[in-house]
Amino acid sequence: MNMLQACLLLSSALFCIGLVTALSRSNTILVLLGIEIMLNAANLNFIAFWRFSPAGSAPATGVIFVLFSIAVAAAEAAVWLALVIALYRHQQNIRLQEATRLKG
Repeated sequence: MNMLQACLLLSSALFCIGLVTALSRSNTILVLLGIEIMLNAANLNFIAFWRFSPAGSAPATGVIFVLFSIAVAAAEAAVWLALVIALYRHQQNIRLQEATRLKG
């Protein structure tokens, strides 16, 4: 097994763990943690395909994609954290099943 296959295997394992976490939990924080794990798996794919590309002196496109992805993940985490805090202040818990009461 070469390094690209090992990176892709690790990335797919991380993505599966994140997907199971995001779909099976009722706690909002754990769902967000699963989504972040899935984003990190995608970042690992970007870096692996950039690093092991056949063109030896390819521009750093994989790194640029990862930097944009990290910036989007940071903004997403800030928005989700604000929503979780507002949800907790409103109903004193962060369970997703009870968040349907916020519908207008």
